Amino acid sequence: MEKRTFIGMVEAGEPLIQQAVDAMRRYHEAEAAGQPQEEVERLRLLAESLFQAVSDYQLRVMAKARGKDLPPLH
Repeated sequence: MEKRTFIGMVEAGEPLIQQAVDAMRRYHEAEAAGQPQEEVERLRLLAESLFQAVSDYQLRVMAKARGKDLPPLH
C-alpha cells in the first residue's frame, strides 16, 4: 500500500476519533454534574462503543496496509 493511501485511510478515521473523545467528555461532565445514574451509564456505554469502533477501524487500516484481510464486522 502506498504511503499516501495509508495516510488517507488514517485521516478518514479522524471524525470517528473526535466523536469518541466528545462522547467521553460528555460522560465525564454528566458524572461530575451528578446527573442520574441511568444517563451517566448511557453516556459511558456510548463512549466505550465509539472507542471500540475506533480500535476496530485502526486495526483494519493496519491490516490492509500490511496486505492482510480480516473477517467482516458484524
